[in-house]
Amino acid sequence: MKTELKVKFLQHLNEKRREGGFTLIELLVVVIIIGILAAVALPSLLSQASKAKQVEARNNVGAINRAQQAYFLEAGRFGAYTEIGVGIQTQTTNYKYTFDQTAPTTANSSVATRASTITKGLKPYTGLVWSQIDPTTSESTTRALLCEEIKASDVAKDPTIMAGATSCNGMKTLGE
Repeated sequence: MKTELKVKFLQHLNEKRREGGFTLIELLVVVIIIGILAAVALPSLLSQASKAKQVEARNNVGAINRAQQAYFLEAGRFGAYTEIGVGIQTQTTNYKYTFDQTAPTTANSSVATRASTITKGLKPYTGLVWSQIDPTTSESTTRALLCEEIKASDVAKDPTIMAGATSCNGMKTLGE
């Protein structure tokens, strides 16, 4: 083989070897950038998981409130959980649902659905449904509220409102 050809071939191999990969410094810079991005995004991602778990309780308590109102329209009273037929479990992974009722056979009655936390870091919820008689027409109507505790708890916690209430007293009102 000619000397010139050997030299060109060796130069070609050297250039190919130099362009073949990344240096250690380049790889370290990329890993550091990925680490910084992950550190910034992780807290936001974890809070979204808690919010999704809380939506479960809001939806379930809201569905139970609407079922109680429908039952009241049909039966003239609020029903026990087994009577309203919503098909929601009384305990899930994150929440336990309990029901408080006052004077279930009278026109001026109320029911509270309480979503107590099982998993720490979640907010408890209360759904309030009550009947009231309009003094001018003597007709009975129902009203409903969905209340959320202001702060999430680090331990399992019950909501602070019981049956008989007609406002969210110290809790945040989410809907009527």
